Amino acid sequence: MISLEIQDRVAFIVMQNAAHYNCLSEVMCNEMSDALDEAYKKECVAVVIKAECSHNVWSAGHDIRELPLDGNDPLSYDVPMERLLRKIQDTPIPVIACVSGTVWGGACDLCVSCDMIVASEQATFAITPAKIGIPYNASGIMHFINQLGINKAREMFFTANAISAQDALNVGFVNAIARADELDAMLETRFLTPLRRNSILSMSAIKRQFRILSRAASTISSESFERINAYRKCVYQGEDYREGIQSFLEKRSPVYKGKASDIDDE
Repeated sequence: MISLEIQDRVAFIVMQNAAHYNCLSEVMCNEMSDALDEAYKKECVAVVIKAECSHNVWSAGHDIRELPLDGNDPLSYDVPMERLLRKIQDTPIPVIACVSGTVWGGACDLCVSCDMIVASEQATFAITPAKIGIPYNASGIMHFINQLGINKAREMFFTANAISAQDALNVGFVNAIARADELDAMLETRFLTPLRRNSILSMSAIKRQFRILSRAASTISSESFERINAYRKCVYQGEDYREGIQSFLEKRSPVYKGKASDIDDE
């Protein structure tokens, strides 16, 4: 599903399942996690995540075919995609997403989990759980709030519309954009060359601090966490969730029948 190549102390992980739009399947997520471990063991100063694209899709996100239909949480703590996101965040060296196409759903969260994002001018980003009827989890929503601010995060989640690379740059979602034919050169000169000459020990300590401080800023009470889980359970155990998955697989528009009042605030 992926290739791993180390060039001058930088590990390049390339998703290469373009035939299935680089969906974040269990196999893909596990292979990427193993590659991140290998990059750290080999004393790399950074990891770059790239993709072979088909129809200009960098990654279509979570593999819808693997979502449960038995009433279990589709984004529980231990599902492969969630483990991969935590692995990216906890890998003690900088991880950069190098995006050269459209990014959908969980792949958008993958990018946000990286330390930096560089993108081609044609790249777009969309977070689409509401379109498919999936209740996103609290940790994922916090990623977007921390990165974009709450209003832009609301826009992306509520509308499920894609934002352009320029819009993503304007709100601080991505660090830099370039023409497609200049993306690799910009990545090298602006990011990788400086990283190679920096202290990996210092960068590792700084990344750990960023992670601890970002988690501290998003700490919620156990009561609030229980309420969040109750809201989400109403969704993934409801008919709209099944309809969203089924309509996606059948390539038709979903017909949702759920009401906001179906979720009890008490």
